[in-house]
Amino acid sequence: MHRLQPVANGLRTDHPVPGLPFVDDEHIPVDDPAAIEAIGRHEEGGTWGRWDRERSVDDSWLAFTTDPIRQDLAWVVRHHSEHGRTVLLVRDNDASPWHSSWWGTQLLFRQGGYWWDGTNWHRPDQVWDAPSERYDHRPVKAAITITAADLLDDNAHPDGGRLLKVANFDLDAPPPDTWNDHLAMWASRRPRDARPLSACVVRLSAPELAADQLIGVPEMAQIGNIAASTLRAYIARNQRDVPPPQATINGRNLWARPVAEDWAEERDRSPQSAAAKLNSSDDNLPVGLSELRQRLARRFFGVLWERPDWRKRWALRFRTESAVHEVADELAWSVADNTGSIIDPHDLAVTIRHAILDEFAAGKELDESLGDSDPAIFYGIVTPVAKMLDWLIRHHPLAAHDVIGEIIGDAERRLDIPRDVSAQSIRTALGLDSQLPRQARLDFLDRALPPDSR
Repeated sequence: MHRLQPVANGLRTDHPVPGLPFVDDEHIPVDDPAAIEAIGRHEEGGTWGRWDRERSVDDSWLAFTTDPIRQDLAWVVRHHSEHGRTVLLVRDNDASPWHSSWWGTQLLFRQGGYWWDGTNWHRPDQVWDAPSERYDHRPVKAAITITAADLLDDNAHPDGGRLLKVANFDLDAPPPDTWNDHLAMWASRRPRDARPLSACVVRLSAPELAADQLIGVPEMAQIGNIAASTLRAYIARNQRDVPPPQATINGRNLWARPVAEDWAEERDRSPQSAAAKLNSSDDNLPVGLSELRQRLARRFFGVLWERPDWRKRWALRFRTESAVHEVADELAWSVADNTGSIIDPHDLAVTIRHAILDEFAAGKELDESLGDSDPAIFYGIVTPVAKMLDWLIRHHPLAAHDVIGEIIGDAERRLDIPRDVSAQSIRTALGLDSQLPRQARLDFLDRALPPDSR
């Protein structure tokens, strides 16, 4: 979600942010990304600059630099070959995040995170789509793009606007009262070959953004199924990804109802919300841990009370350090001897087998796509999978012994991977990620791997 706020428009921007003053950017080479970067790069440090080419669009780029006069401020520039240029003055700490936020299809951000892709407007990104690893882009119904030409009328006077200098720019100054006069001043200073005012995007209009459709904290809290005081606390503490308001009137934050509904949807879909659905009402633990706690409680009770030879240890004369150590050791042994009731080793073995076979298949596919004619020596196994195989070996060596043979056999039959390659892949992965002592690991693998793969 776009939460960054610019502090001013550059004079040579094509898309002014409404309500912000205009600052002279003549000392910044806004047409040359490499030169923009060079301004901020100095051996003594304290400033920074960068530029990148937008690979998805020809002749498009983005750049930023710390201002050479005011090092607490920075300029961010995005040049799009079709949709023109945006020049903004931001706080220096926000320059790099601004740069990152412009990667992709989001060309402009307005009104609390609504964004424009050059054709359509979308609501603030809030609902995460895990399979595609991106936010779900949700279009705005009946959106109308408002341009500079739409706003400039006979009531806008260029003489009423003011062009500020970065050297004396006041970050705490209130926004301009008659912003259309400042917009007219900006328009009057544009060169003849500049982008037409009818193509200079200022903001959007949509039914959901109409003043009588916006909602305040009480309505938003109700949509999110929380108390209004809780929502105010979230906002004050910058918690729970509460979206920026679409408007602030007389100090009162207001949101579009669809934005509030998206926020509530993401809250309901969050990992925390999903996990809460599985919490036990008895102890507020996830249902699996609650069942484990009850099993262990019954087992411990049996050890400590139901056996007469152990029950007597509750007598005062048996409450010595060595006696407590003995009891603790017995309880720990009872858990270690019963780990199969926590994680079934055979179920885990099957899971590990499929995971490693998938790693082998991916490695072989990569080799083939690269046209590598040399036979592979081994295929990599990602660390989490290797660690789980190591866990199985350390906790359930019998199940691990069996599954290693199954992995090598399946790889040979299904993937046509020689058994020596599979064996070397397992050796390499465990050599990197195993917690076993080296000699114990080697001794186990000598017995678990097929004789003709050693």
